[in-house]
Amino acid sequence: MFIYTRYFFPSFTWHFFVFLIILQRVPSSEGVWPMPQKISQSSEQYLLNPEEFSFQYAEDSITQAGCSVMDAAFKRYFKLFFPGYTADTGKLSLSLSLSLSIYIYICGMGNFTMVVRVQEEGCEGYPSAGSKENYKLSVSAGHGELTANTVWGALRGLESFSQLIYEDDYHTYYINKTEIEDFPRFEYRGILLDTSRHFLPVKTILKALDAMAYNKFNVLHWHIVDDSSFPYQSQSFPKLSTKGAFHPQTHVYTQVDVHKVISHARLRGIRIIPEFDSPGHTQSWGKGQPDLLTSCYKGSQPSGTFGPVNPTLSATYKFMAHLLREVSTLFPDSYIHLGGDEVDLSCWKSNPDVRVFMSKMGFGTDYGKLESLYWKSMMSITATLNKTSIVWQDVFHHHDIPSSLDVVEIWRGGCYMCEVRKMTAAGVRVILASPWYLDQPRPIHEWSHYYTVRPFAFMGTEHQRRLLIGGEVCMWGEYVDATNLAPYLWPRASAAAERLWSDEAQTSSVSQAYPRLADFRCRLLRRGVQAHPLFVGHCKHEYEDL
Repeated sequence: MFIYTRYFFPSFTWHFFVFLIILQRVPSSEGVWPMPQKISQSSEQYLLNPEEFSFQYAEDSITQAGCSVMDAAFKRYFKLFFPGYTADTGKLSLSLSLSLSIYIYICGMGNFTMVVRVQEEGCEGYPSAGSKENYKLSVSAGHGELTANTVWGALRGLESFSQLIYEDDYHTYYINKTEIEDFPRFEYRGILLDTSRHFLPVKTILKALDAMAYNKFNVLHWHIVDDSSFPYQSQSFPKLSTKGAFHPQTHVYTQVDVHKVISHARLRGIRIIPEFDSPGHTQSWGKGQPDLLTSCYKGSQPSGTFGPVNPTLSATYKFMAHLLREVSTLFPDSYIHLGGDEVDLSCWKSNPDVRVFMSKMGFGTDYGKLESLYWKSMMSITATLNKTSIVWQDVFHHHDIPSSLDVVEIWRGGCYMCEVRKMTAAGVRVILASPWYLDQPRPIHEWSHYYTVRPFAFMGTEHQRRLLIGGEVCMWGEYVDATNLAPYLWPRASAAAERLWSDEAQTSSVSQAYPRLADFRCRLLRRGVQAHPLFVGHCKHEYEDL
């Protein structure tokens, strides 16, 4: 109990105290984003005193003190629950309000214990494709109870709890009586970041991971290399970055950098899936790996330019196996993205050695068969590494046995739902990205376009629906770097986050979503995320560089 005598006057009567409390205008929370599957709230409010707030593991929780994921989350979320309060010093950075002092003195209120129960082992592991993220949250007077199968579900529950807390003008914190039962609609909810076209500093990637956690995204698809640059610093092939990066010292990701990103993501329940796109999009590779790319010809003479990876040489697959073995050791996730989009066949067609190989293999002039041969070899490599491969949809159309593919990501425009239907009918798992390409020409404030996507709007069986494992927001880097990444992503990606997490029937109205998203955008600003405005208006706490 805390009594601040400067706010307590003995001559005041009990009724006057109560009158002051009633007069105070208490704001309310717009709720949780993304919307939980089931949530019920009452107008019954409870005051939260940061000095009397505590986390506690339930006695029957498998996870107890010492769990790296949860212990770190408790420290991190305490600061998000109570902005302006410093847990390390044990003192309020901001003075308690008049109402808080009186309320605590009279009623002894404000103390609150959040009891966390995790029912399965796995605290020191990594989130995976099969991770359960369901949780139940109950808030009552002085007590909260969070139950989850895994620590990853507990993290999602803590995020929801953080969004239930609101603050008045006197820095007093409140929460309403609440019951939540929640789980994600899709198991795969990703963000693609492109670090080849513009290098993103590690600090920028870490801040993006923080924002992803606030939105309950669970996959960072790290498009780490491409034509423009090769910033990944390979131990096995160091010349790939020394010759292929924008700068060999300042614009590279060392092994230590990669470990830092993976560790930061793990503590937030986010998987890191690297993409090493081939055989196209590999111009930067060729600078540090001679004879990897196909030499293009003009007539009977080399033109001096290079095309995709040369699929006719055994040395190509030896190199790929070695590189992917290193990558697979560094990145713990069971998935790896192999790319496969936009392969320009003209260079292969111009090369006389490739044409001889085609004739020898009996392919005639069908260069799709050559590409299919390449992918059979690549799939064999990833299978040997016990990795599940993701490829872009182009591979599906150039593979003679498309049903043998693990996961296909749909990115092209047009009738993308036709593609979903076709690929799921072939028994292939699918990730939908087409409607969430944020680099496409569209007003940056037009979030509703991404909100009204209906992932299941295709004719298919229930089995086909289950094969659609999720979706991904793609932030390609032609015009994006550390200066504008956040406002380009948020809150447009937040719109996709709700579509991928929440029940579609409950979240189909743009007009009903608007005030909730506006409130959530303000919350992002206060947490240091430079989220773009939705429209005219203001936030109580405007953005301040943290």
